[in-house]
Amino acid sequence: MNLKKFLGKLHLWLGLSSGLVVFIVAVTGCIYAFQAEIQDLTQSHRFVEPKAQAILPPSKISEIAHQVFPEGHLHAVLYPKPDRSAQAIFFSYGEGHDHYKIAYVNPYSGEVLKVKDENKGFFPFILDGHFYLWLPDAIGQKVVGIFTLIFLFMIISGLVLWWPKGKNLKQSLTVKWNARWRRKNYDLHQVLGFYVMVFALVFVVTGLVWSFFWFRDGYYSLLTGKEQFVEYYDPISDSTQIWTEATPALDKVWLKMREEYPNADYIEVHPPELPHAAIAANANPDGDTYWQIDYRYFDQYTLEELPVEHMWGRIDEASTGEKLFRMNYDIHVGAIGGFPGKLLAFFLSAIIASLPVTGFLVWWGRRNKVKKNLPKKEVTSSELARI
Repeated sequence: MNLKKFLGKLHLWLGLSSGLVVFIVAVTGCIYAFQAEIQDLTQSHRFVEPKAQAILPPSKISEIAHQVFPEGHLHAVLYPKPDRSAQAIFFSYGEGHDHYKIAYVNPYSGEVLKVKDENKGFFPFILDGHFYLWLPDAIGQKVVGIFTLIFLFMIISGLVLWWPKGKNLKQSLTVKWNARWRRKNYDLHQVLGFYVMVFALVFVVTGLVWSFFWFRDGYYSLLTGKEQFVEYYDPISDSTQIWTEATPALDKVWLKMREEYPNADYIEVHPPELPHAAIAANANPDGDTYWQIDYRYFDQYTLEELPVEHMWGRIDEASTGEKLFRMNYDIHVGAIGGFPGKLLAFFLSAIIASLPVTGFLVWWGRRNKVKKNLPKKEVTSSELARI
C-alpha cells in the first residue's frame, strides 16, 4: 500500500470518527462570530443616555451593585464609552459558590439596569458547546483538543489527497456544477476543503492554545524565540504601608487611568483579589479587539506601579512575539480584521462545518456504489471522482 492510499484510509476513518465534533465546533463558532453585535442590538441595558456630568467612581458602582447581589465577589468595574452602561463584574470560580454575573449600572444616576447571569442564555450555551461540547469543563476541553488535533491531521492529509497530477489542477480547483450530485458533493468536499485549508489551520492552531498547556507553551516559545511562558499573576503590594487617604485607592487608580487614557474605548479596574495583591487596571483603545490592551498594576497602599514578568503588561513593552500571542483570540474569531474579518470567519466556519457532511456523503455514496456496481476491489480516487 503506497503512502497516498494509507493516508486516504486514515483520512476516511478519522474523518468519520471526528466528523460530528468538527461539525459542532465549527457551527458553534459560526454562530458565535457576531455575538457582540447581536447582543448590542437585543439588550438595551447595555446603553445609557450620555450626560454632561461626572460619572460615579468604581467604589460607588461597587456599593450599588452589591446591594442587588450582596453575596457576589466583585472581580472588576468596567467603564465603556459614554453612551454605555458601567459594568460591575462579579466572578468566582472553584470556591463552592461559583458565579459569573454582571450588574449593568447607569454611571450617571446609579440605576441598576439589569443583573445578568453570564453563564446562562443562548450565547453562553453556544460557547459552552464550542469549548466543551456541553461536557464538564475538564473533560470537554480535552475532548475538543484531541479532536482538534485529529482535524489538524485531516487538513494536512486532505491536502496530500487533493494534490493534482499533471494537467488536473483546473479540475481540482473548480466544482463541476452540471455533474450528478455525487460528483458535485465530491467536488464540494475537495475544492472547498482546499480553499479553506489555510484558514482552517489558523483556527486549529489558535484553538489548540486553549486546549493543551504543552501546545500553548510551545507556540509561545516559537513566537517569542524560545522564551518561557509565564502564567498570569497579580504582583504583591507592600503590606507594611497603610492607605490613609479619604478617596479609596481603587478610585484613585481609576482617575489616573482616565487621565492617561482619555480616548480609550473602555477602562477597567480590578479590586485586589487577595489581601495584599495589587490593584489591576487596563485600558483598551479598541473595544472590538483585546490584543492592544495596556495592563497596569498598582500597590494598593502606595499606588506605586508594579512590574510583572508575564506578557500582560503595557503593549508598547511587549515583544513582537508577545503581541502575536496576545492576538490569539482576535485572530481566532476574526476580530483582528474588524467587521470584514468577523464576516470572513463566519463564512469560513460554515464551510468547515460542511466538510464532515460532504465527506460522510462521499463515503456513503461510494459505499452504496461499490455494493451495487463495482467488484470487490480498492476504489481509486479517479473512480470516486466519476461517481
